[in-house]
Amino acid sequence: MSQDRGVLTTSAGAPVGDDNNSISAGPRGSLTFENYQLFEKLAHFNRERIPERVVHARGAGAYGTFTVTKSLSEFTRAAFLQEPGQETDIFLRFSTVGGGQDSSDYARDPRGFAVKFYTEEGNYDIVGNNTPVFFLNDPMKFPDFVHSQKKNPRTNVPDPARMWEFWANHPQSLHQMTILMSDRGIPLSWRHMNGYGSHTFGMWNEQGERFWMKWHFKTDQGVKTLTDAEALPLPSHGAQLDLVDAIDCGEFPSWTVKVQIIPDSEVADFPINPFDLTKVWPHSLVPLQEVGKLVLNRNVDNYFAETEQSAFAPSNFVPGIGPSPDKMLQARLLAYQDAHRYRIGTNHNALPVNAPRCPFHTYQRDGAMTGSQDGSHNFYPNDQDLPQPDKTVGAPPLHLGDTSVRPYSQDGEDYYSQAGSLFRLMSDDEKSRLAITIAGGLSSAQASVQRRILGFLERADPAYAALVSRQLDSVE
Repeated sequence: MSQDRGVLTTSAGAPVGDDNNSISAGPRGSLTFENYQLFEKLAHFNRERIPERVVHARGAGAYGTFTVTKSLSEFTRAAFLQEPGQETDIFLRFSTVGGGQDSSDYARDPRGFAVKFYTEEGNYDIVGNNTPVFFLNDPMKFPDFVHSQKKNPRTNVPDPARMWEFWANHPQSLHQMTILMSDRGIPLSWRHMNGYGSHTFGMWNEQGERFWMKWHFKTDQGVKTLTDAEALPLPSHGAQLDLVDAIDCGEFPSWTVKVQIIPDSEVADFPINPFDLTKVWPHSLVPLQEVGKLVLNRNVDNYFAETEQSAFAPSNFVPGIGPSPDKMLQARLLAYQDAHRYRIGTNHNALPVNAPRCPFHTYQRDGAMTGSQDGSHNFYPNDQDLPQPDKTVGAPPLHLGDTSVRPYSQDGEDYYSQAGSLFRLMSDDEKSRLAITIAGGLSSAQASVQRRILGFLERADPAYAALVSRQLDSVE
């Protein structure tokens, strides 16, 4: 959007002569269809809201930096974690979880803690909470859980009885419920709480060695909380204002970033399931290691454009960091991106707050709110000098018992014999028409494409290839 504030214009850039008075037939008459400026304002006004997040609807965000204090090169090839002193820009969004936009910053509720790292290899998102565990370890129950935490569908008011009814049917919720009902259930502010990646994530180094890890963000302001009685009289936007005021005053909140890391070779003998989101890794078994410092130092310029439209996804990984067999994480890899496409649009990653700050190339095209996209090939593989996959960045195979989890090529399959059998079933006239049809389209392709197609036909049946080749010669 242009920052020239000299002349008020329509959204198409035409100057506006009067923005206070509608055009009417006389001072007391009806309005006319010449009110295109009025129509534009009303039509846009009707569309100014987007669907609120089903969870994490109420939140606050700010920009900042992450600085490495200890290299993780032993464990990961992720470029932004290699050298002490490396600095990466970030955006962090805090949120309550269960309540809608009409709820309070001081509800007894888990808090979201989502960090977007704008790295040189693309965006990396840690979409966590202020707790190291969660209520569930199987995503099948997630919609039911959220329904139980929302307003009663008949009365449209909060219903604690339903929350407890759900928990009574799911003992896996006990750990997180205990945290929620403890003193830490109501943080004093966004600045006075820890953050956690919560899930177990995979890491691998340049040698292809695999490790498992958890993220911890320890507040440097100290953990401070409220009782229910202390929270009750506070303004509903208190935490939002506290964050804005602190940053505006130069009191930049910070967190010491730590990790827990387990070599893949030790997973089988670990005393608990390391991929169970309802359980922590005991610090006595896996000590915390300090790796960096996170600081928030800039408020957003426009809450809606940046904080409300910010989109975090656990599937936003960079080379050297990836998912784990954590079932809850596996489901979130699909669900979060899907939510953003519904709530914001298929091109949500083109918005400035979500866009990578490194060069990026994709064959995705079109969709609502499409911006600048070139007219080159929109598919891969292709025969042009266009972006190719980088085969060096793939994760090493994950071995689960006798099963190896990795990409499996289908190139060795027999794709030819059945096509040959079909060709041999055809009459001579059918074969002739088939060759004419194929040659008609194939003649427009470049020579390398023609050669590969004829090679496929040769493997199906040499007569098939010969027939098409002769017809192709006659067309060209």
